[in-house]
Amino acid sequence: MSTESAPASLPGRPDIRLVVSDMDGTLLDTEGRVPQGLWPLLADLRRRGIVFSPASGRQYATLAHLFAGEDDGMVYIAENGSYVVRDGMEISSDPLDPAVAARLVKTVRQLADEGVDVGAVVCGKRAAYTERGDQAFLDEVAPYYHAHRLVEDATALDDEIVKVAIFDFGQPERATEPALASFADTHQVVVSSEHWIDVMNHSADKGVAVRRLQEHLGIGPAQTMVFGDYLNDLGMLDAAEWSYAMANAHPAVIDRARHLAPAHSDDGVVRTIRSVLGI
Repeated sequence: MSTESAPASLPGRPDIRLVVSDMDGTLLDTEGRVPQGLWPLLADLRRRGIVFSPASGRQYATLAHLFAGEDDGMVYIAENGSYVVRDGMEISSDPLDPAVAARLVKTVRQLADEGVDVGAVVCGKRAAYTERGDQAFLDEVAPYYHAHRLVEDATALDDEIVKVAIFDFGQPERATEPALASFADTHQVVVSSEHWIDVMNHSADKGVAVRRLQEHLGIGPAQTMVFGDYLNDLGMLDAAEWSYAMANAHPAVIDRARHLAPAHSDDGVVRTIRSVLGI
């Protein structure tokens, strides 16, 4: 694995047409903010004809809110790859069967009845929906789901569902993960952070989304740069020859990536893009 500075020693610069970055633990700083150095970099990338794409478990509305006014031509890979949007137009999506989403909600209800401190977020294209409305839970939901609604019955929604996210205030491996085991044979059950578990179609994943986007743009892995830090980023690392794990990344991510970038606390994404592309 090379470090950030190694690609600069290669003759010329790579012909990068697409830069994809995870958000939490990757692009965002330790306070969860977009680094100030990204804003001028986005303008530089646009001038060079390079598409920038935030890729996150967050919903499209949240990502669009974060980049409002600076997202001309940007592609949002939202909901862990199950919903991809550019300039307000859908590029791809992978909706869940409503019956599966309803079964997940009922599973979480049962866990809560058994005393597990857990809640479900049913992620639609228009909004995210939750039956749990206490402030502690909503404080965990709000950073990732800017457009969220409290509903009485999350099994009966007038929206296309792309993901169900489950937040466990305790240790998910104790009760929540075992309760979701029956879904693992037919769907992806992805641990996306210490307390969040995402359930999606097997065909929905950041890597699949990146490959669909490459096809849409008419480019390949050699023209793609990707940054990630956690297990839900592994698929998209495989879709790019210029794949970077952050220095703070999960060990499995560091093992999978071709290169290593400085930690998110050291503005690793912005620094690496500028170094490798000579911007």
